[in-house]
Amino acid sequence: MNITFSRVEANRIGDVIPLVQKLNNNEVSVTVLRARFEEMFTQNYECMGIYDSGSLVGVCGLWYCTRHYSGKSVEPDHVFIEKAYRGKGIGKDFFNWIYNHVRTKGCEAMELNTYVTNASSHKFYFNEGFKILGFHFLKKL
Repeated sequence: MNITFSRVEANRIGDVIPLVQKLNNNEVSVTVLRARFEEMFTQNYECMGIYDSGSLVGVCGLWYCTRHYSGKSVEPDHVFIEKAYRGKGIGKDFFNWIYNHVRTKGCEAMELNTYVTNASSHKFYFNEGFKILGFHFLKKL
């Protein structure tokens, strides 16, 4: 393995979509994901990738904002690592790389959502020092 971490540029959206589809069990079509990612890349969003010899094997979106209770913060979104790369410390290394990256942008805090059914991610985030602050609610309009 030759693992590296770097920003995924907007012109590489097509590389990200298959990983995000796996995360969401193909519930959102490629067409809709492409349109959404094209819009996301025009907002306060960055996409970071895990590469093995140049192939994208993991992804994490980052949303930037300032919140009244935490200051300048970042929210990791759609975090996904291919199964063959899990349990090898790559996620920890990736998040350490992300922590350093967002600190250079002045971030004071990181907060995230994770699916209730994704117990392995809960363990990972607890081990990273995250605490449960509240509930995330969604209402489709």
